[in-house]
Amino acid sequence: MAKNRSRRLRKKLRVDEFQEFGFDIQWTFEDSVSEADIDNLVDQFIDEVIEPRQLGFHGGGHKEWQGVIATQKIGQCTDEDIAAVKAFWQSKPAKDIEVTELYDLWWG
Repeated sequence: MAKNRSRRLRKKLRVDEFQEFGFDIQWTFEDSVSEADIDNLVDQFIDEVIEPRQLGFHGGGHKEWQGVIATQKIGQCTDEDIAAVKAFWQSKPAKDIEVTELYDLWWG
């Protein structure tokens, strides 16, 4: 049965044009990476991948990091975003890099 929902309700429920897709990521820094290097690498990640692609990263860690990546505005991440994030960490002193497929952030 089709549901005719108002724009306001669709927005409140985060469905249809307001649906948001993102993905999870986790990685571990190699043992040789210092605290200062970790800070610099995470700053570089934000400056080179997250901000230019208008994404947001919510997460953290010490040697082992994990988080969620979504768009800064209501929208949907793309497979290209996943590839860019994964490629960045694969070129750095990181291991055990895991990136999920896109999923609905509100109704996952």
